[in-house]
Amino acid sequence: MENTMLIWILLSPILAAIVILFLSEENKKLLRLVALGASLIPLILSIIVWVQFDPSKAGFQFEFTAPWFQAINSNFHFGIDGISLPMVLLTTILTPLAIWASFSVKDNVKAFMALFLFLETGALGVFISLDLLVFFLFWEIGLVPMYFLINQWGGNNRNYAALKFILITMGGSLGLLLSIQIIGLTTGTFDLIEIYQLWPSLTLAGLQKILPFGLSITTVKTIAFWAFVVAFAVKVPIWPVHTWLPDAHTEAPTAGSMILAGVLLKLGAYGFIRLVIPLFPQQAQQFATVLAVLATAAIIFGALSAFGQRDLKRLVAYSSINHMGFVVLGIAAMAYVGTSAEGALTQSATIAMNGAILQMFNHGLSSAGMFFLVGVIYDRAHTRQLDELGGLWAVLPKYGSTFVFMSMASLGLPGLNGFVSEFLIVRGAWHIFPLATALGMIGLFFTGAYVLKAIAGLLHGPRNERWINLSEMNLREIAIAAPLMVLILSIGVWPSWILDMINRAVSLFF
Repeated sequence: MENTMLIWILLSPILAAIVILFLSEENKKLLRLVALGASLIPLILSIIVWVQFDPSKAGFQFEFTAPWFQAINSNFHFGIDGISLPMVLLTTILTPLAIWASFSVKDNVKAFMALFLFLETGALGVFISLDLLVFFLFWEIGLVPMYFLINQWGGNNRNYAALKFILITMGGSLGLLLSIQIIGLTTGTFDLIEIYQLWPSLTLAGLQKILPFGLSITTVKTIAFWAFVVAFAVKVPIWPVHTWLPDAHTEAPTAGSMILAGVLLKLGAYGFIRLVIPLFPQQAQQFATVLAVLATAAIIFGALSAFGQRDLKRLVAYSSINHMGFVVLGIAAMAYVGTSAEGALTQSATIAMNGAILQMFNHGLSSAGMFFLVGVIYDRAHTRQLDELGGLWAVLPKYGSTFVFMSMASLGLPGLNGFVSEFLIVRGAWHIFPLATALGMIGLFFTGAYVLKAIAGLLHGPRNERWINLSEMNLREIAIAAPLMVLILSIGVWPSWILDMINRAVSLFF
């Protein structure tokens, strides 16, 4: 049972997508219900895995291996640890909520639901893959459904946004493929567990026939390191390779934005944690300051850009750059200290890394909730311009209360989840990058500014009489927001239920 559990989590969405392709396009209600029901299967299985997972054990659990390209020593090898399991749970939580939120989609419902389930498989495959070639396979699988979701169901400028998304992210993927090929060539395997043991300790001895142009192993490692960094930086995204994100978010359908911000941005940060720091400890330590500078720039510029927006959805999109900047700052702290150091700095780096992983989970919840709420108001008012909205709390008190709750979680209000993770990152990074952390507080200040601007522009001020008859959130919409709110509050009040697993995994892994 253990060996096949991850396979069922991975394959159940794609099997459901195939079933949906054989259903009639005319029966839209059946298509929606089948997609929603099928998306609950991975969630139930993920909860079972969470309950059965033993966080005290080092290494990966629930492993499964099947032959694939044996000629090049690549296999379907899957497994999870305390770092990847929260990401799997996050993906399986957000996918059914996003599908439920997309019940208002009326055109090409069959294709929409099938693509969404394919997208879930791609994200899950990245988080559980323990073979680099399979990791790349699922990395690329996730790009194609999102491209079509934006291109076919997006806004007025969807063609430009979809093309920009696919070109920039696939450009970054070229570096990922290059680095994977270099590692596979020099180690003779794509199995990640074997690579963890072989790659960091590789020397020039015995590799002269493999390395081209007389390159040293240090040069090869540096090339592979930067190829990985570029690929993951584009996906996070880190400033200045972030420009595709606001356009993709703005034009994507509501459910697409929920998954893009909630799950797909985490793939880049997960790549840094899973591959860059363990495989390139020396290079990561050497260039950690550069990563911290870029993270600080993302925090500040993301917040300032969000503050300057009048389009509510674009404001939330830029907020993701701001929040993911804190994730990268925590990763940079661990990279700078390294995996073999001891003492107070190691403790600080571990705290920062705990915060970074928790922030990935927390941002997934709050950003998905914010994009969903933007979609709710857009469905009613058909505008996202803050200049045209205002005074809606008196008209939509349930919506207004929910929006304020999600905004406060994004803001990092004590008692909600965002405070816990950002506090850990700042607490850990302060002893390692004090200047970057202090400058990051400027971004945190403007985080409060743009959140309050969104609340004031949407809910307060003079009421536009055009919106006097807007309908309140219905039961379906409340039911979509409720699980996110419960999780946000539970982590804010009692973070140990997830943080203990993350902390043990970080301690054992690094």
